[in-house]
Formats: sequence, C-alpha cells, structure tokens
Amino acid sequence: MATILDSLVGSCAKKLQDIITEEAVLILGVEEDLRELQRTMTQIQCFLNDAQQRRTAESAVYNWLGELRDAMYYADDIIDLARSEGGKLLAEHPSSRKSTSCTGISLFTCIPNVQKRHKIAVQIRDFNAELERISKVGERFLKLQNMQPKAEVQVAKQSMQRSSLEEPNLLGKEAWRNMVDLVLAHKENKTYKLAIVGTGGVGKITLAQKIYNDQKIQGNFNKQAWICVSKDYSEVAILKEVLRKIGVPYDQDENAGELSRKLQVAIDKKSFFLVLDDVWQAESWIDVLRTPLHAATTVVVLVTTRHDTVALAIGAEHMHRVDLMSIDVGWELLWKSMNINEVKEVQSLRDIGMEIVRKCGGLPLAIKVIAPILATKEKTEKGWRTVINKSSWSMRKLPPELSGALYLSYDELPRHLKQCLLYCSLYPEDSEMWRGDLTRLWVAEAQQYFDHEVCKMHDLFRQLAQHISAEECFCGDPQSLEAKFFPKLRRISIVTDKDSVHLPNVGKEQIRARTLNIHCAKPPRVESTIFKMLPCIRVLNLSGSSIEAIPACIGNLVHLRLLDLNGTDISSLPESIGYLINLQILNLQMCKALHNLPLAITQLCNLRYLGLHGTPINQVTKGIGTLEFLNDLEGFSIGGETGSAKTQDGWKLEELRHLSWLRNLDLITLERAVPCSTNLLLQDKKYLKVLKLRCTEHSDIPYSEEDVGKIEKIFEQLIPSQNLEYIGIFGFFGRRYPTWLNSTHLSSVKLLKLIDCISCVHLPPLGQLPNLKYLRINGAAAITNIGPEFVGCRGANPRSPVAIAFPKLEWLVVEGMPNCEEWSFVEEEDAAAPAMEGGVDGSVEIRKEKAPSPGMLLLPCLKKLELFGNQATSLKELQIRGASCLKVMEDMPFLSALKIEGCEVLERVSNLPLVRVMCAHGCPNLQNVEGLGSLQQLWLHKNMEDISKLWVPELQQQCQQIHGEDLDVFDWV
Repeated sequence: MATILDSLVGSCAKKLQDIITEEAVLILGVEEDLRELQRTMTQIQCFLNDAQQRRTAESAVYNWLGELRDAMYYADDIIDLARSEGGKLLAEHPSSRKSTSCTGISLFTCIPNVQKRHKIAVQIRDFNAELERISKVGERFLKLQNMQPKAEVQVAKQSMQRSSLEEPNLLGKEAWRNMVDLVLAHKENKTYKLAIVGTGGVGKITLAQKIYNDQKIQGNFNKQAWICVSKDYSEVAILKEVLRKIGVPYDQDENAGELSRKLQVAIDKKSFFLVLDDVWQAESWIDVLRTPLHAATTVVVLVTTRHDTVALAIGAEHMHRVDLMSIDVGWELLWKSMNINEVKEVQSLRDIGMEIVRKCGGLPLAIKVIAPILATKEKTEKGWRTVINKSSWSMRKLPPELSGALYLSYDELPRHLKQCLLYCSLYPEDSEMWRGDLTRLWVAEAQQYFDHEVCKMHDLFRQLAQHISAEECFCGDPQSLEAKFFPKLRRISIVTDKDSVHLPNVGKEQIRARTLNIHCAKPPRVESTIFKMLPCIRVLNLSGSSIEAIPACIGNLVHLRLLDLNGTDISSLPESIGYLINLQILNLQMCKALHNLPLAITQLCNLRYLGLHGTPINQVTKGIGTLEFLNDLEGFSIGGETGSAKTQDGWKLEELRHLSWLRNLDLITLERAVPCSTNLLLQDKKYLKVLKLRCTEHSDIPYSEEDVGKIEKIFEQLIPSQNLEYIGIFGFFGRRYPTWLNSTHLSSVKLLKLIDCISCVHLPPLGQLPNLKYLRINGAAAITNIGPEFVGCRGANPRSPVAIAFPKLEWLVVEGMPNCEEWSFVEEEDAAAPAMEGGVDGSVEIRKEKAPSPGMLLLPCLKKLELFGNQATSLKELQIRGASCLKVMEDMPFLSALKIEGCEVLERVSNLPLVRVMCAHGCPNLQNVEGLGSLQQLWLHKNMEDISKLWVPELQQQCQQIHGEDLDVFDWV
C-alpha cells in the first residue's frame, strides 16, 4: 500500500507546486491554503519510508496508510476541481485576469461569483485540517526521516540477453527433442495428448514454445493454435480464441453451440496441433473442445499445467515434469541472462551468484527477474551482497510463491513503473495487453519500456500485482462482490459473460472509482446511468460495449482523462463534452453509427489523442489546430471543400500547421485534399514518428489524368521530418511514388508499408535506407519487374566491396503482385553464375559463366521472407544473395527457379512445388530441402558438399519416382 502511496503523494505534491501560480487557481484566492497543503504533504513523505518497513507487521501503521491513501485521492480530486472551476470563472469574467496580480486587494471583492469560490475554499481548508490531523497521528509512531528523493533504479536496458530462457542447454534440450519426436510419431493418430507439468515459473511455457515453434513441427499440421486457458475460463471465450487463432471469423453474439459447429467445419478432415496453456480444470478439454475437434483426422494436444491430476483427467499419454534448476544450471542462467562473458568475472562472482540462486529456490522465473536488479549494481561480491541483504526478500503477509525474488523485482522498480505494473492486474488472466492501450491507460511516457506491440503478464506477476493492490483494484464480475466493499475500490475491471453491465447499489455511499474497464466475451449493454454513478472517474473504457447514447451529464465528469468508446453503437456526442477540460484521450474508433463531431470538441484544451480510425465522420468542426497539445491523430479525415461557417466535410491539410507536438499522424481521404501552399507542413514536425497516408479504396472507375496529377502533387508536398520511424502509404493511385521516398528524407525509418498502390510501375529506391527493418509491399498490380532501381544502386557502383543494400532489413513481405515476372537486385552483367534464362517453351535453362565478383551485399540482416505465391503467379525466378540472417524459405508455389547465395544461417527450403532449377552457394546450415516435386537440375558449389548429403539422396529418389529419371546435379564453379 505504501509503495502505491509513495507515488501518489509525490504526484499530488508535484501537481500542487505546478498549479499554485496558475491564473485559473489564483482567481479563487486560495493560494496560501494550497501552499499549506503542499507543506503538509512534504512532511508526510518523510514518514513513508518508515511506514513501508512496518506496514505488514503493525496494524496501526497499516490503518494509518489506508487513511492517508483515501486523503491523497481526495487531494487529487480537489486539485482538479480548483483548476476546473477557476477556469470557468476566468472564461465568465475575462476582465478579472489583471486583478489576479493585484497585491493587497482581496479577490473575493473583485469577482461577482463569491458563492462558487467560497465553496471551493471551504473544501480546501477543511481538507487541510484533516490532512494535518493525519500527519500528527503519523508523528506519534513513525520516524521522521530526511526526505531526500530516493534514487530511482534505472531500468537496465543494457545487454540483457532476452533469449536466455530459451537456451536449449539450460531448459530441457533433451525433453524438447523427445517431445517433438513424440508429436511427429503420433501425427497420424486420431487423438494424442501430451502434458508438461510443473510449478509456476519453472519453465513450462518456455518448453512448450520450443515444441510449438520447432521447424519439424511447422508445416506438418494443417492447423496450429496456442490457447491460454484461465482459471475462470468460459466455454464461449475458449471457442472464440481457437477460431481466431486458426483464422475463422465469427460474430460476437454467437453462442457456444454455434461456435462449436463452426470449429467442426473448419477442421473437418484436417490435422490439428493444439497447445492448451496453463490448464487448471480438465473440463476445458473434456466439455468444450473434445467433441468439436473429433471432426479432425488428427489432433495432437499439448497441455501445460501445475497439477498432475489435470493431466491425468485429460488423458495424457505422455507426461513430462519440469523440475527446479540445480544450483549450477541456475548460476549459468543468471550469468548468461546478464551477458557476463568474461571467464574471470564468472569465476569471481560464482560463490555469491550461487547464493542468490539458492535464495531464488532454483526457479527460472525468479532468477530471470533478479538479473536486471543485479545489472544495476557493481559486478563485485560487495555490490551483489547489497541485493541479498534487502529486506524485500522476506516480506511478510505474502503467499510463499509471491515472496522473495518476485516481490523484490517489484520493490526495486521506479515509482511510476510500480503503478504501471499494478494497472496490468486489471486485465483478465492470460489476456493480451497492447502497448498503445497500456500507454494511454497510464497517460504516461511508458512506451520506452516496451519492445513489443503486445505482451502477456505471467500469472505469478499478475497474482503479485493483485495482492498488492487488493484494497483498491478489482477484476471480475462486480455482482460477485459485496456492495459494502465497492465504494472503497479505485480501479474496477469488469469481466463477465452476461448480457449487461450493472454497478451494484451502494446506498448513500459514493462510488469513488477512478478507473472503469470492461472486458467481455460479447458486447454487453451499458446503461447511460453509469455516468451519474462515477463522479471521480478518470479512465472510462466502454470499448466494445453496445452503449448507444452518451448523456449530457458526462460534462460533470471533470476529472475524466480517458474516454474510450471504440467499437460502440453511439451516433452522437453531446456538446457538454466541451466541459471536460482535463480530457487527454478520446477514442472514437470503429463507431460505425457516428458521422459528426460536436462543435465543443475544440474546447478540449488538454486533448492529446483523438482516435477516429474506421469511423465514417463526414462533418467536423473547424479549428482543430487550436488543440495545440494533440500528439496522436488516428483517422484524420481530409476535406474542407464544403460546409458551413463552423463545420465542414473534413479538415484541410493546412489545419495541421500549428500541431507541432504530433508524434503519430494518420491521414485519410487524401484524394479530397487540395495542394498546400508549403512543403513544410510535416517537415518541421520534429517529434513525428509515425505517418500513415491513405486514399479511399479505389473503385472500378479509372482515375482521370487530372486526378492522378493532383494526388501525385499532394503526396510530393507531404515531406516528412527526418525523425520519422514508421511510414505507411495506402491506396495511392499516382503512377510514381513521391521523390522523398529515399534515404535522404527517411534516414530514421525502421518500418515501411506500401499497400494497394495499384498504378505505380516501379518501386521506390529503398535499398539504401540505413535503418529499415521491416518492409511490406502489397497490391502492386502494375509492377512487372523488380530491378536494381529498388536497391537504389542504379548509377552507382554495385561492385564496390563496401556497398550494402537493405543493410538492416530483417523482414520482407511481398503480397498481391500478380504481374511481376522478374526479380533481381543486380544488373544483368553482374548476375552470378550459373545464370538462368527462359527457353523457347518457357522452361528455364542454365548457361555457365565465370565465377561472380563480390558484388553488392544484399539483405545481410534478413530473417523472414514472405512471398505470397498464390497472388504472385507471374514471378518465376528469385535470386537471394547475402541474406545472412534468413533461416527459412518456403511456400512459393509458382516459382520455377531459385538461386541462393551467402545465406549463412538458412536452415530450410521447402514447399516450392514448381521449382525445376535450384542453385545453392555458401549456405552451410541448410539441413532441410524438401517439397520440390518438380526439381530437375541442382547446382551446388563445393562449399555445399557436406551439408547437402543430408538431403540430396532424398531429392534424387524423389526425382526418380516422379519423373522416372535421375536428378541432374552440377558443380557450381
């Protein structure tokens, strides 16, 4: 509790410091009262360290902290109220602005509305007296400590080896291989079940992930799915999750019977590999999935669970128990997790390190979470001893599985991240947490602590977060909670499978919740009366509910920071929304019945995020540029040609001019834009990181020359800042891409998408983008060949030994390019021998040439290549050179010739049924070549001699069986 208070008291004191001199607060005449409040808070902060140590042992301290927590929440409300009411007074009496700086003149004689000011002043003074009383109570039994700001532990971003838990020599290499072999050995069985059993945090999921992602498993089943099964699972939720994972659409209101029949149809006469993770009750298989999955020809089920009884009840034919780590193996995991590579360091820290492993009980999860804490200390016995000696190891009143290293890892977090972690407990068990949602929920700059768009919380950490925040956070069905506890809650997450959401009747008491989230399997009905029951609400997330109307009383929710109506049925917003001057996040995405925005939206002076993506807005308010703090605009509709004095059919591009804080900008309906008077509209936005440029989906009617020229001019003017990291162009119908799509203007871009640019006949020169990691090209129907211009080397010297194309590209996805006939990154004369050319009958012939020169290094970081061949039906030849991170090349059913060179980690080439000619050079790890039923010629360099022995005999046998002749194998000299 005190840990949360540490953040809350500090936050309130900082807010007081900021608002005392604000004009909107000075006008209330309460400056001295607020300063007194600030002084009392500062003194209380001095008690918190002592209270932190004694709260679990002494009930008096515990009760005092509870009283203080309620007071701090009330203080936060008063600060909001003062800002809000003071702002209204300023708006009503603008002439009073000068009087706020007059000395010796009482503001109570300067402003007419005495009653309102007096009410606020009395509230502040009464609260001041109450807080002073709480402070004096604390003085009686708590030690006053020097209040120096506690040095925050820096989150160790350095060198933490993220994949250490996945090291096969640390977590069950033999078990992994054995279970993969068992899965494959029983892939013809009707049903085969395996189980991994072990305590929480021991590595069950890690082992299951190894099996699920094993290259031998991939491609052996028609369908694969990984499903997390929570303690309080629902039949509907499980079935929906299975359908979602195998790509089968469903309606939100479908019942279990309908979903089950849909699953039966989807897997009928197919093979299916299913992982059921974290199973607590065997009924999730027996009653929910066993019957519909019987339609499959083969079902292999892998279960992870903490209990032998669950595995036995499900009928597991093989059970593997994951045990705790030995001290030696645990120490190896610890130093590898910290990236300690020096032998001397490993030896010098061995004794203290093994002592830490013993305190972690050999639990891999505990060892992993202690590593970042140790990384902030000196790599000496003395430095690590400070961690061992921390009192957090033996925190009382915690369940055994949550104490020790797990609690210590929480206790060492910076203040703001402690609060953030507790927010995660509001998500249902095993649910996916999207980075954007979490960042908005915290309304803080938490983004720097995420490396993935989506994450899940380990159930032990979720239990820890729930335990710490039990008195103020609740996640579940509110009807299951006694009404007397409800008013004490500050954060509520409603999880229910009922048709409607109701808050319990608490009588005369007030619901003081600051956060309300709804997580339901189907869209629940939400009564509009909910807005009258939540006067203290700051985060109101009604996304996905079936609420249809927002009442005018929403304007009374002066504390509201976040309003999420994503995917609801609302058709309008009341003008009273303009009173929400503290609102920072307004999410109106996917509101299909909403066509216009209220005029008052321009009064939301603190708005940071406005989400309109997927909402058919056709009437907007002029003056969006006055919301100067906007930094995230999703679905910004362009137009402005028609409208009235106050509204228009869309915003003009010029209205972006004054939004200098933009970080994420998504522009839609750009075909309705008019050319700007400047090319600096986006170029001077130094904070802009994400830019999406969209035209409306094209129709069958061809675009006129005037339309094409206009859209090309508009895109040419939208030159982005050089700090941009993501850019997506969607539905562009010009014939040439804007000239700024090059390394000069996009030097920081890491992710780039070109989607449905149907008329562009050449790809832009992207090969020299120095930081590009992900490239997706989709719907490029006009492209007939991809040549050196794409690499960006035309006119340069591609033979230069230092020339590198796509130097950091890791993932290349090409889809929907039906007319592409040739793809080569090098000039004709630079192509490496043996060369391939089309014969008279369309076949591919080989001609021998001299050995290739070093040439340009291509795709040195490529890890994943996706060419969706069912749409690239004209692409016959593919040459890949120097893709030194590419591991798999597969599923290109229309390719007839493949040349791979210098792909050092490539492990598998498979499912290329029409390839007749394959050339391989410098691929020392290529252990699998299969699914090449048409192969007739194989060219191998001498450096492929040893590794090719693993698969050439099988290819030769296959050629003899299919074609009745030997496979021609040539030396690539």
